[in-house]
Amino acid sequence: MRRYGLVYCVNKVKGFRMPLSDDQNSDSDSSRLSESTVSSSDTEYSSQSFNSDSSSKPSSPASASPPKVITFDELMAATRNLSNWTLAHEIAVNANFCIKHEDYPQNSFAGTVKQIVHKAFWDHLESELNEDPPEYKHAIKLFEEIKEILLSFLTPGANRIHNQICEVLDTDLIRQQAEHNAVDIPGLANYVINTMGKLCAPIRDNDIKQLKATDNIVELLRQIFRVLDLMKVDMANYTIKSLRPYLWHNLVDYERTKFQEILEETPSALNLTTEWIKESIEDELSSISDESSSRPGADSSSKPIISPTRVLNNGYLKLLQWDYCKTIPETLITDEVRLQELREKLNQLKVIACVSLITNNMVGAAIVDVPDFTDQLKRISLPLLEGMNKKSFDLKEALNAIGVQICSIVNKSLSERGLPTLSEEMQSNLMGQIAHVVEKNSPVCSLIDKRIQLFMRSLLALPSFQKCMPTMPGGLSVIQTEIEFLGSQYASIVNFNKKVYGPFYANILRKLLFPEAAVEKTEAETSSN
Repeated sequence: MRRYGLVYCVNKVKGFRMPLSDDQNSDSDSSRLSESTVSSSDTEYSSQSFNSDSSSKPSSPASASPPKVITFDELMAATRNLSNWTLAHEIAVNANFCIKHEDYPQNSFAGTVKQIVHKAFWDHLESELNEDPPEYKHAIKLFEEIKEILLSFLTPGANRIHNQICEVLDTDLIRQQAEHNAVDIPGLANYVINTMGKLCAPIRDNDIKQLKATDNIVELLRQIFRVLDLMKVDMANYTIKSLRPYLWHNLVDYERTKFQEILEETPSALNLTTEWIKESIEDELSSISDESSSRPGADSSSKPIISPTRVLNNGYLKLLQWDYCKTIPETLITDEVRLQELREKLNQLKVIACVSLITNNMVGAAIVDVPDFTDQLKRISLPLLEGMNKKSFDLKEALNAIGVQICSIVNKSLSERGLPTLSEEMQSNLMGQIAHVVEKNSPVCSLIDKRIQLFMRSLLALPSFQKCMPTMPGGLSVIQTEIEFLGSQYASIVNFNKKVYGPFYANILRKLLFPEAAVEKTEAETSSN
């Protein structure tokens, strides 16, 4: 019976890189995050809440105190905290996170060196075993290592198989047998293979069969180590899967605690976050000022009332247009890849919505009877817009190709219905308008962008428990399904981020929005001390 209730500590896996899978925004990510979101009303960030400490040991990134000099050990401690923090977040929110066994490319320098060294070792082992009498020194060391690996796969309560492995692979006994030339190497290898078959995941059954079919003892030992390496990765991924529910239920407290430890080691760890919130406050003040100046009779001398929730939401909206060549705020580092992918997908959808709006305005009567025109538009546009956020991407060329495809679809539909096709002038104008989307001053692009921002802003304003979507603004119906899906992922990331880092944001907002109260509190603490 296969023993699959195994525990294998992730940090025992050595010599493997840990890449993330390509799909980091699965449906399960969205559903998990949606279940753990919190709403952020204005009352949560009222001035009263800003007059109390928001974190256990708040660091003041807005203060003018001199920078703290930290030691190398403190730096390494902060680095370890950062690594644990990001890894735990990725395991919990990314259902596709796993460890993969990756070897060096064969044609690389490192791969060539490894191949040469390994071949030399196995050739030397083969020559030792072929001596008369055989030399078992290195073979015994291999079985000793195999024994330790097999034991590492066991749970603490697996006493019977633990004792059996220790008894059969007793290196002291094997050395005594070697002295009398009585070591049964094939028998030991056969026991190892059978034990591996009991401990491995079902996916390794074929590997075990291949081991049993291998006759050359040196090649067999070599392949045993290869399969054991794969089993290490399997056990690590099984442990990750087992830990995920526990991590998820404790993730908010864990991330907040880890970030607090990083903040204590590195007081400047909220500098970028403070600047991000400060810019959002300035944008909000500018918006309020513009609204006041446009209203006749408005009292310009009164102090503007700023909603902390609106400030935060504005900051989150800026992430959808963030230049990811710049460093993202520290509190969003764990979701940087997901946010960047959301931005890229939204940019693709924005172009599709622009093309659809232009086409409907110019040749709407011609496409009204075209079956599934919207689906055809997305089908031809998405592949052509793949990678559009790369600097090397030629958006104008892609838009020209989309324009040609649209003209072809429309003309084909008109011909099938016995109607005259689009004139050369009409096709040229349509393609020119579509190509103009690439321009920064494109009114169509600005309009669609504002409506996407409006939808996302409305989404963030909804209570987290409300499952329905806000009303879709006009012009976005062509991408409604896709933008609602991306919107749910975006709102989940934002709401979870608020839940974890809300106390730190409140502390920053208190200092920036209510500096008088922050000064009074500091003076009171100083006098009491």
